[in-house]
Amino acid sequence: MKVELVFDYISKLGIETVSGVPDSTLSEFCGYLCSGKSGLVHYTLPDEGAAVGVATGTYLSTGKPACVYMQNSGLGNTVNPVTSIAHSDVYNIPMLFIVGFRGEPGTKDEPQHKFMGRITGKMLDCLEIPHAIIDKSTTEDQLEEIFAKASEQLDGGKQFALVVKKDTFEKSCDKIYKNENTLCREHVIAEIINNIGESDLVVSTTGKISREVYQQSDDLLNHHDQCFLTVGGMGYASAIAFGVAGNSPGKRVICIDGDGAVLMHMGSLAFIGGRRPDNLIHICLNNGAHESVGGMPTAAPAAGYAEIAAACGYPDILLVQTGDELEDFVANIKDIHKLTFVEIRVANTSRDDLGRPKESAYDNAAGFMKYLGKDRMAQ
Repeated sequence: MKVELVFDYISKLGIETVSGVPDSTLSEFCGYLCSGKSGLVHYTLPDEGAAVGVATGTYLSTGKPACVYMQNSGLGNTVNPVTSIAHSDVYNIPMLFIVGFRGEPGTKDEPQHKFMGRITGKMLDCLEIPHAIIDKSTTEDQLEEIFAKASEQLDGGKQFALVVKKDTFEKSCDKIYKNENTLCREHVIAEIINNIGESDLVVSTTGKISREVYQQSDDLLNHHDQCFLTVGGMGYASAIAFGVAGNSPGKRVICIDGDGAVLMHMGSLAFIGGRRPDNLIHICLNNGAHESVGGMPTAAPAAGYAEIAAACGYPDILLVQTGDELEDFVANIKDIHKLTFVEIRVANTSRDDLGRPKESAYDNAAGFMKYLGKDRMAQ
């Protein structure tokens, strides 16, 4: 299906504004938006709930519904604004959701998507959002019928969701965002892993960062037992790292985060900065993009995370942009013994043959706990 066709139907609904968070399943949809070809006003938001907020404000100020796009995992972030703001029992705000369908039952996908894939339809039902699923076999007549139902819902002040399967849209847009940073993210991760001690613990964020941590740990240390790979839950790695640090006196915890993840739940910076654990090093690998899901720019690609962390109370701040600065940082990493935030600006690229963890998420957690000398409760 040509992605332009869906945008034609979106425009026929009277929609002029689209907001959301990028998703790999929707890469052609997002790429078309980012190219400016849609003619619609487009906002990339830090999280999906905020995108619902923008859609709400758009309707209140124009009388026209807006479109909100997301991966199905992002439905969790929309529950509060949908139920307490947009629902017909409250403000009765119409909007169209475009939802990338990860973890579709019967298909192979990453472990973090399996449960959400099973409950996507049930979740939309629970939120009282009628929905339709489309894929590459959906005909134009079927699509017209689906959007007629969407129009009925929006006219009644309600919401409608279009759930999009993988490979629904024909490829039409190449990655259009590129930063000017020169440091390779996987090389940076390798340097960090190569300079930590046996007692140090690593908590890495979701996406390609955790895949690179896994790869480099196995290559350099011959194991990844001291690494907790947060394969899902975007934006929560720093809170997990804080929880580990608070219960692991005598050990240092290195959180390897991404800028999109930090941005999604930035309140954690203020919380951690206020608590100031002396055994936590928070590293933000900043490429200004959602590189793991297609490379679209984040809501704030020019944000200075080191400055934000300083304002949130982190006592020590480092900004790394060059190879020499990286070399200085990793050479001294073992001497850091108080809360430190390190922003490392990296290119938004990765190698095509990057592997994935071979073990299950459960086994990764069990191995990490065993490394800490803790027994996991029986499954």
